[in-house]
Amino acid sequence: MTTVSFAPDPVGVQALSERARVDAVVKAVVRSAEAWKLTNAEAAGLFDVPPATWSRMKSGTFGGRLDQDKVTRASLIIGLYKGLRLLFNGPLTFGWPKTANTGPGFDGRTPIEVMIAGGIPAMMQVRQHVDALRGGL
Repeated sequence: MTTVSFAPDPVGVQALSERARVDAVVKAVVRSAEAWKLTNAEAAGLFDVPPATWSRMKSGTFGGRLDQDKVTRASLIIGLYKGLRLLFNGPLTFGWPKTANTGPGFDGRTPIEVMIAGGIPAMMQVRQHVDALRGGL
């Protein structure tokens, strides 16, 4: 019997450090907030950090850690960003989060307002809403 090798052993490939992971997550969240044209107050509220911490994140000088709450929020923000890019083609791709919505659960508020006020549960509902509009759930 012969042994079959499916892939060569990785040479020089190392796992990302915890710092590199945090930096990548923060960068993705900041880029999403910038694409959606969030104010610093909105972005800090959505990510549930003090404005000074958001400023450090935005400037690339954040040296802290991300707890499970922040990792969950980041996942939802990044997933929503991706879902909107798949759903819309045009101004709503980046404008939808700050557009007043009369649909169920929004009551004339913007998705950003709903998510800031409702925290992670509301963020999950908005994300599911966008996924449902895309035809998946």
